Amino acid sequence: MDLTDLSPLLPHPLTGQPFASPVPAGTGWPEDPAQPTTPAAASAAQVRKAARTSQSLAEVDARVSVCRACPRLVDWRETVARDKRRAWVGEPYWGRPVPSFGDSEPRVLVVGLAPAAHGGNRTGRMFTGDRSGDWIFAALYPAGYADRPSSYAAGDGQRLVGARMVAPVHCAPPDNRPTPAERAACGPWLDRELQLATSVESILVLGGIGWQSVHAAAVRVGWTVPRPRAKFGHGVQTVFTVPGQDGGSGRHVRVVGCYHVSQQNTFTGRLTEPMLDEVIGLL
Repeated sequence: MDLTDLSPLLPHPLTGQPFASPVPAGTGWPEDPAQPTTPAAASAAQVRKAARTSQSLAEVDARVSVCRACPRLVDWRETVARDKRRAWVGEPYWGRPVPSFGDSEPRVLVVGLAPAAHGGNRTGRMFTGDRSGDWIFAALYPAGYADRPSSYAAGDGQRLVGARMVAPVHCAPPDNRPTPAERAACGPWLDRELQLATSVESILVLGGIGWQSVHAAAVRVGWTVPRPRAKFGHGVQTVFTVPGQDGGSGRHVRVVGCYHVSQQNTFTGRLTEPMLDEVIGLL
């Protein structure tokens, strides 16, 4: 039995259209990149093939959004979607992997860790519907990378300009901690995004796990990474080199580290608004 059959239909907070939780692909959720026929990877091997054969960022997004390769993450994200937090008990939850969000020809990538259980896992959009998202969008807006200073729900009109949000892990993990095996299984999606986003000039990396993941992905796709690798820290910078065609000179991609916009960091003052503005200014 499809577990969504047991979920009551609840209205989307913006459109009012009723949806089950989790939301079936291609049923009208705003910004859903998939169709009912989009193939769903069910293993790490299938993820590698699906990522490798994706011909565009839009195709990556669609395939990511229906992935079922990691049983623990599938169970967790869907359990959260059905049980819900009291504040959103009257809303449907996306409950699927959260695809990347932003410009199809980005100059900047913003790399996080994974969707929040009641943020992206609820809204279906990265950094949307939680305090972390409030911070990052409020900082991207005055820098010209976002159309609006906040991101409330998919379909709210928010748009990134010259920027794209990506993640090493696309499903909300228990305790915000994906396992090494889950990070490895999701890694090919990030690899393919790096390969397809040929306009990227700089990468803002939020947190140490994102820093490790971006370095590993760059190596896997054949980019040159400085050795020894730069140790993660707020404001730390390094430069990757992307090979040129036919052995020609490659292009350079600046990589900037930033403490993650998690509540643990923003509430304690480890990350302040001026600190976030400063690293965004380095891009």
